[in-house]
Amino acid sequence: MNAINFFSKEEKELIKSAVKQAETCTSGEIRVHLDNHCRGDVMDRAAWWFARLEMHKTEQRNGVLFYLAVKDHRFAILGDAGINAVTPDDFWDGIKEKMLASFSEGNFAAGMQEGIVLAGAKLKEHFPYQDDDVNELSDDISFGGAQ
Repeated sequence: MNAINFFSKEEKELIKSAVKQAETCTSGEIRVHLDNHCRGDVMDRAAWWFARLEMHKTEQRNGVLFYLAVKDHRFAILGDAGINAVTPDDFWDGIKEKMLASFSEGNFAAGMQEGIVLAGAKLKEHFPYQDDDVNELSDDISFGGAQ
């Protein structure tokens, strides 16, 4: 199983729909990236993809990356500087715990969906949706690591 076919077509649509739903609550921009492998620190790898996907270029620096290395079973949530400046250090912990509970049961798509929607709800407090909001980042799942 490779990153690109880890989720079925229906599961990919479910996740993309969750991103769209979450972004109706917040001006935050959410992306999902799947890798095959994560060598080294998972946060470093997520940060590398965050930069490669140019997620730091949002106006309010409020991008969020949900990163999953499917073959190594490693996962991270990474928020941009604008989010980190106004949220506590443990901001993502509850979301990670909920997702890991689903992941441990083999429910990766449901866990991802739940985490994304919860992130949108939590981000709403600091980055509420604006009537003139522009979708600055793609809602599509991105894939990397052809290893």
